[in-house]
Amino acid sequence: MENNKSRVYDKPIAVIFSLLIVVFLILAFTNQSFFSWAYGRHQNQLSWYIRPLFLIPFCYFAYKRSWSGIWGTILLLLTSMFWFPKPSVVTESVKEFLQMEIEYLSGGWDLSKILMTLLIPASFWALGAAFWKRSLKTGLLVIAFMAIAKIIWSIIFGGDSGKSILAPAIMGLVICIILVYWGFKKLERK
Repeated sequence: MENNKSRVYDKPIAVIFSLLIVVFLILAFTNQSFFSWAYGRHQNQLSWYIRPLFLIPFCYFAYKRSWSGIWGTILLLLTSMFWFPKPSVVTESVKEFLQMEIEYLSGGWDLSKILMTLLIPASFWALGAAFWKRSLKTGLLVIAFMAIAKIIWSIIFGGDSGKSILAPAIMGLVICIILVYWGFKKLERK
């Protein structure tokens, strides 16, 4: 009975989360003071380490076919950049890398930049589809692709400062693969 009740509310709650994501993105890209505040807090590298871990609940909710869980996880992922306080000390490479990201996001948008940026939602769609269809191998390959693409993009556009994401990205990749694999096998045994 409870499962049927949660299914009834799944899509409406997903729509609410989707709308909150749109509001967040509009706020982030149209309100300079909010954008600066959020990016100041994003200098705290704890957010860099936890962000990849959101792939774990994302995969779980895709496996469970929960739209509200998927969209709720994306909302948490997006807002996690400012959960932690602004650090008192920030390494020069982190400052340089985040400045590159700001310039990337606020600079001109040509077709190649649009297509490259569309890889992010396309990757999440592919990851969700893989676990929706219960394909562990495909899902793990998508997770690896997402981490490797982030590393390559960071180094190409950030140069030496792009290497500052190596530890969070690699650690996140390893933890995600282990826990997603373990969780998938556990769910399949049930």
